[in-house]
Amino acid sequence: MVVKKVIAICQSGGEFESNTDGVLCYKGGDAHAMEIDDKMKFKDFKSEVAEMFNCNLGTLAIKYFLPGNKKTLISISNDKDLKRMIKFHNDSDTAEIYAMTEEVVVPDVSQMPGSRSSRTTLSEAGIPLDASLSLINNIVVDDMNKPDLLLDATFDVVGDTNHNEAQTDVPAEMALTGEMPMPISFTGPYDENEKHAKAAQQWQNNITGVGQRFNSVHEFREALRKYAIAHQFAFKYKKNDSHRVTVKCKAEGCPWRIHASRLSTTPLICIKKMNSTHTCEGSVLATGYQATRSWVASIIKEKLKVFPNYKPKDIVNDIKQEYGVQLNYFQAWRGKEIAKEQLQGSYKEAYSQLPLFCEKIMETNPGSLATFTTKEDSSFHRLFVSFHASLYGFEQGCRPMLFLDSIFLKSKYQGSLLAATAADGDDGFFPVAFAIVDMESDDNWHWFLQQLKTALPMCRGLTFVSDREKGLRASIAEIFQNEDVYHAFCLRYLSEQLIRDLKGQFSHEVKRLMIEDLYSAAHAPTPDGFQRCAESIKNISIEAYNWVMQSEPVHWANAFFPGARYNLMASNFGELFYSWVSEAHELPITQMVDAIRNKIAELIYSKQTQSIEWLRRLTPSMEEKMEKENLKVRTFQVLISGGNRFEVRGDTVEAIDIDKCDCTCKGWQLTGLPCCHAIAVIGCLGRDPYDYCSKYFTTDSYRITYSESVHPIWGTDGTWEKDSSQLGVTVNPPPTRRPPGRPTTKRFSSQDAGRRQLQCSRCKGTGHNKSTCKELLLEC
Repeated sequence: MVVKKVIAICQSGGEFESNTDGVLCYKGGDAHAMEIDDKMKFKDFKSEVAEMFNCNLGTLAIKYFLPGNKKTLISISNDKDLKRMIKFHNDSDTAEIYAMTEEVVVPDVSQMPGSRSSRTTLSEAGIPLDASLSLINNIVVDDMNKPDLLLDATFDVVGDTNHNEAQTDVPAEMALTGEMPMPISFTGPYDENEKHAKAAQQWQNNITGVGQRFNSVHEFREALRKYAIAHQFAFKYKKNDSHRVTVKCKAEGCPWRIHASRLSTTPLICIKKMNSTHTCEGSVLATGYQATRSWVASIIKEKLKVFPNYKPKDIVNDIKQEYGVQLNYFQAWRGKEIAKEQLQGSYKEAYSQLPLFCEKIMETNPGSLATFTTKEDSSFHRLFVSFHASLYGFEQGCRPMLFLDSIFLKSKYQGSLLAATAADGDDGFFPVAFAIVDMESDDNWHWFLQQLKTALPMCRGLTFVSDREKGLRASIAEIFQNEDVYHAFCLRYLSEQLIRDLKGQFSHEVKRLMIEDLYSAAHAPTPDGFQRCAESIKNISIEAYNWVMQSEPVHWANAFFPGARYNLMASNFGELFYSWVSEAHELPITQMVDAIRNKIAELIYSKQTQSIEWLRRLTPSMEEKMEKENLKVRTFQVLISGGNRFEVRGDTVEAIDIDKCDCTCKGWQLTGLPCCHAIAVIGCLGRDPYDYCSKYFTTDSYRITYSESVHPIWGTDGTWEKDSSQLGVTVNPPPTRRPPGRPTTKRFSSQDAGRRQLQCSRCKGTGHNKSTCKELLLEC
């Protein structure tokens, strides 16, 4: 696994300046660089930064900006924070780090009571920013039982909101000699929560007192919520409507209260009354009472944009650390869902856009096919998409084979994705068409194949590779009944079904041997070779042998299959395509399709660029196969049988017909490349073996496959003007919803069917072990 390394540009001694948009800019100070990776421990990182700037390790704070966000500083305080910072900068070679010093000083709090009201009153007392650090350091505490005052690097001064309260007097003539303003946090009974709430201190002056105005009720509520989080108390609404809001502290008997109402003839909301005194000693923010889902969404949205796999448990930890608010898992999960919808758009709106979306696909990519259907209640049923670049590339450059497979979608409304992929001339996968359906069923597969035939009118000689599903077999036979098409069974699905259908108890090793013999039988070029492999299975189990002989080998064995299969035996040829889908399955349906389109466009461009450097007649993988066959030719003896028929003697004796591209070893016919026997004959005739290779393996055909481009669907501004022809078409989300519980995040890749199972050493049965065995065994 490659270790991600980032060059950390460490800066210290400067100061932040904010522009009108709230973007912070760091000016002045010193800068040093160091290389870090995700294996580095935070303790070592912090020690190196402290040594770099000759700072006190105990008072050093390290912060950074998220990529693309210069408004909010993020703290690094443990190993997990450091690794997350490196992940956030995964697409960048450098990361800017800011080293700040947190000074611990002790102010005069002799006139402050030990309750939460003291915290609010002190901040409201307005310690001047130009106060001398030397004078502040000389402040002493009269009563050591009172809360200490901690000053760190993000202090916001809050103006007085109630002039009748007791205040802490600080000389106004103090002059500040420090470089940066510093924040207040508190020790004492609330230290456990407040030491984590540095980020929330920027909201301490969101509410300043009577006369403060807000543009809307919503803005006032948000400011009030952040103010409560910053000062760590919970409130409840007494009145809450579109023109007035009255709020009181949630603690019983606490006098804190605020009332705001709309200014007449304006939409502005103004604070009319406020009592900012707290006398409560309740639980601070242990339950995250004021942390609504929308608030959580607003906090994590920027991180989620950079790190889409942001987990709810990490959200809980980060909110606790940055804001001192303890969320539960459900609050974090719902906040993440809301943030995703804000970033990605509404699922419901995406379904309503489908009519116009399909039109835009065909408008921006002429020659493409995009169509959808709905059910009687106008709910979504299925969507088919095939881009012109894919259709052209398949028809002009790919082997006439289509691999049919599906993947379950773990999105909000579930569903399945059906896909048809092909093989390019270098044995890479090539996406041809896909459909998103409400569920995988015979009816939906039938519809998919109908659309595929519409998109590909020339289907003669085509081979479909899929599983043995009766519905799929019937659909292929019905839709392409007048075409010369073939249906090959996927060997992977076949082997899985064999293991499932066997009733006898076989060990893992025996199952593995049976699957190996099955694969050997499938690849055997002649009926005799097939029979020898089948006899090996028979020696293990007659039941397995009978199953193999009754499974219609004409659809899966090379010795009997009438069409061209090019030795590609499994339908999961497009695993990379399904990994794309897995990455995009959480997106709304239109964005999911657009994400897949973008991946196809990137694939085509990369293949175009890659093939420019090829100088040989065949693609690299086919050149390699030809070279391997060439090495076998040296010991062969070629005899002329008559006309264009030849005999090649080596370990075996094979007959070659040059005109028919036929060899009795069947290697030439099965692969499309001359076998070693054919190469020996072609060499004796003084001809070029490349002239006898299938056209699908040439570099020219490969370049034709990837010659067309996939164009963007969305406009440059991401919006469309509604077409009047589509206003009457309604598409609603499907009724199915995601089941309860956390969905799996890993797609189960279909491995060999002989996957190891638990086996009991006592009764030799599977599915349990000796300690849980319930079989009664007779003792001799």
